[in-house]
Amino acid sequence: MTADEQTPREFDPYLAQGEVKHPDQTDPYFGHLITAMVTPFTADDRVDFKAFEALAAKLVDEGNDSLVVSGTTGETSTLEDYEKADLVRAAKSAVGDRAKIIAGTSTNHTSHDLEMAVKAERAGADGQLVVTPYYNKPSQDGVYAHFTAVADAVDLPLMIYDIPGRTGIPVATETILKLAEHPRIMSLKDAKNDITATTEVLTKTDLEIYSGDDQNVLAWMAMGAAGVVSVTSHVAAPTFRRMVDAVLNYELKAARIAHSELGPVIRALMTRVQGAVASKLVLGWLGFDIRPDVRLPLVQANAAEQELIRSDLREAGWTL
Repeated sequence: MTADEQTPREFDPYLAQGEVKHPDQTDPYFGHLITAMVTPFTADDRVDFKAFEALAAKLVDEGNDSLVVSGTTGETSTLEDYEKADLVRAAKSAVGDRAKIIAGTSTNHTSHDLEMAVKAERAGADGQLVVTPYYNKPSQDGVYAHFTAVADAVDLPLMIYDIPGRTGIPVATETILKLAEHPRIMSLKDAKNDITATTEVLTKTDLEIYSGDDQNVLAWMAMGAAGVVSVTSHVAAPTFRRMVDAVLNYELKAARIAHSELGPVIRALMTRVQGAVASKLVLGWLGFDIRPDVRLPLVQANAAEQELIRSDLREAGWTL
């Protein structure tokens, strides 16, 4: 048999039958599929830890390698510090060593970030997600000093979260390249939508890069990214898992099919209302025991928004 006649699986020495193997790196510390979890609330606005633990277990059962607790979708800006630490403990209790727990420790006040990093470590977190300081718009020197200080505060792997649409400023590529030299800064959640910048970081660093936009996962992984930190995976984790594994196995056709299936679902969860609002709503529609309640200034989806979400999901073939 000539090389031209061999199948990609037979020809590629990195791939063994039945295995998922990425040839370019060891398995990423946080894995490939990560859900940024919502924080369920009770009718009296308390954290619903029973629903939260059940959701964490469900997500891991469906193929998640790690979970983000008290991130943007977890309504971190309206959670109390003690609630954030308790959520880390609850997640660890629910999933044990089946998945890693990444604590959102971000504020725009560096000393507060340091306190939150210590609380997360003491609560048992496996890593921390740190966003660019928002509102006060520091210089890139300030951004570098902020991330370095938080990384130095505890012995936790740190994931940079670059999302200028929310924070007001990007983390410049030059700053990321410098931060990548820190031994505890291991990964980047990239929601900047700058393919040139992402390519440069992929080429020049060993950072494990995750798409921070659900619609970009296939493209980013094709360039060499590790995977995704997703919101839509609350309700479509098996399809994300199928797509991720297809990319890792060089099965482009299968990855494209999964990507196309996810399109209307991503639109429903990510474009009609804020992600936490949509995720809780759709989880409830699917029969999961979770209330649609969110904390102000977020509010529940109105009737028109709900119909748009239903329409998107019908397009995906879902019956609700």
